[in-house]
Amino acid sequence: MNWFRKFMIGRYGPDHLSAGLLFLSLLISLIGMFVPINWFGYLAYIPLLLSLYRLFSKNIYKRRAENSKFLKLWNPIAGWFFKRKNRLKESKTHKYFKCPQCKQEVRVPKGKGKIQITCPKCKTEFIRKS
Repeated sequence: MNWFRKFMIGRYGPDHLSAGLLFLSLLISLIGMFVPINWFGYLAYIPLLLSLYRLFSKNIYKRRAENSKFLKLWNPIAGWFFKRKNRLKESKTHKYFKCPQCKQEVRVPKGKGKIQITCPKCKTEFIRKS
């Protein structure tokens, strides 16, 4: 195992983009099992090879820039899904309202009847049933 550690010195290693490419490769392979096109399964090798190339690359600055661009695209998408997941998890105990002034989302406890909500961002007060 020590030989691998020595081999990886000066190489980029794994990052979010490499993991995303591996996931894409797996997804294409799974789809390829159900698609009757023979060559479709071979498409899974493209992201897999790209991921391996990035993993063993010695051009660290270029790989870091590529990962940064990927994260700029990925983080808003992942944030949207995590936000929905949290809302679903808290749907029995909390309600979400948008401020009529600045459109900021405000979370309030459920089952309190009509309450006056103060927006934390613009301090606008509005009344909603929780």
